Amino acid sequence: MRVLFVVPPLAGHINPTVAVAAELTARGHQVAWTGPAAALARLLPAHALRYPAGDRDPADGQDGLHRQWRDLRGIAALRFLWADVLIPLAHAMLPGVHDAVEAFRPDVLVADQQALAGPLVARRHGLPWATSATTSAEFTRPYQGVPKVGEWVAQRIAGLLADTGAPGGWDPRFSPHLVLVFSTPDLVGTPGADGDGHAFVGPAFGARPPAGAFPWHRLDPVRARVLVSLGTVNREAGARFYPVVLDAAAALADRVQLILAAPGDLTGTLPPNVLHQEYVPQLQLLPHLDAVLCHGGHNTVCEALAYGLPLVVAPVRDDQPVVARQVTESGAGVRVRFGRAGADELRQALTAVLDDPAHRTAARRIQASFAAAGGAGAAADRLERLPLGPTAPSTATQSAPHPTKGP
Repeated sequence: MRVLFVVPPLAGHINPTVAVAAELTARGHQVAWTGPAAALARLLPAHALRYPAGDRDPADGQDGLHRQWRDLRGIAALRFLWADVLIPLAHAMLPGVHDAVEAFRPDVLVADQQALAGPLVARRHGLPWATSATTSAEFTRPYQGVPKVGEWVAQRIAGLLADTGAPGGWDPRFSPHLVLVFSTPDLVGTPGADGDGHAFVGPAFGARPPAGAFPWHRLDPVRARVLVSLGTVNREAGARFYPVVLDAAAALADRVQLILAAPGDLTGTLPPNVLHQEYVPQLQLLPHLDAVLCHGGHNTVCEALAYGLPLVVAPVRDDQPVVARQVTESGAGVRVRFGRAGADELRQALTAVLDDPAHRTAARRIQASFAAAGGAGAAADRLERLPLGPTAPSTATQSAPHPTKGP
């Protein structure tokens, strides 16, 4: 079959599709991607078949949006995400996704939850489509206590459907055919729901662009090794957080080595037990670590847990508080306050995940669930089982909108 992946310009959303596409290709299927060209060129393998969709003028591009978004928190960040990023991106991508379908003639679309143009075009062409859910926050009803927020997002989605001529009464973030959830109930905290089209396949790790040289010889053979990362999107938000981390590191110098992935202009003077790099080869580094301190990004959390590593999570915005809650409720880590945590709070949190065996036991339980779920292979299995051919548009009403990841 021919599978077209529809993706936003975000590494954490594209990486799982690379792994699934590699599995499909190994089975003899043909794959292609459509999305903003600059991101596809940067994040996909060189040989990947790409169709551009949704590129912005450089003066109003992803970097400009990110500068506006990075200092926002809470509801302000959510409103910006939907009103200034996701809805405009859907409109911008529509012509390119339509052209990609015309040129590639896919049998199936796999649309990321933030690439809303994918489902709109799939319905227009009568194609079966699957949702690629790269954050599990969508499945835990995080806005159940604040329904007006959910209503506001629902209005944005309804407006998009109306503006593009699509019928109402459905949610383009949830396919009626198949929802691939790159997590498991052991982390999400909800029962598996394969029977209703939700497939909890666990993480799928695709090939990554080179991160540059890493000084492997500097990893301490005696002290516990902890990675500190705020991900690729939130790293500039750490101006206050990084110095606090360094103070905590100094207090743990006798027993912990921190590997800090952060912009060099935000780190200041480094204690001798801190190894600093602008970027690190995260997947290659994880097997050498004892714990991870991060922002609660879904991909970083799942990658750490795939290696059985307990976490300290300091959520910044968007889906990260939900993912952080999943980590703490599963027992696999400790949450701290990103904007208010002091060095002593971080020191205590790091000590807890390193010394309390319950956290490592929970992390390893989730690790086992990830391995059993099947990852890219399980996702490919489910895609192969989709009925092909023209489909009738579904008007089933989905659950209330939930937070999604930022630009």
